[in-house]
Amino acid sequence: MKNAASLLCTVLAVGTILFAAPARAQTYDPNYPVCLQIYDDMVHFYFECRYTSMAQCAASASGRSAQCVVNPYYAKPGPRKKRSRK
Repeated sequence: MKNAASLLCTVLAVGTILFAAPARAQTYDPNYPVCLQIYDDMVHFYFECRYTSMAQCAASASGRSAQCVVNPYYAKPGPRKKRSRK
């Protein structure tokens, strides 16, 4: 009985590890308006969203297998509220 319980636990642990899907991180950072799309090979790429202008991104992309794209999820800062003086 002890061996059967150990075997069952082992099978469940291995099954959980094998069938667990990897977690995906957020692709775009909504704090920056420009992203650098970097190509690892013909089908694999990733984004670095940490640029405030296309020129800044283009300087980073120079000489690399990459291109600059506009961040579709950029959250523009809202209007500032004026403080009233009392």
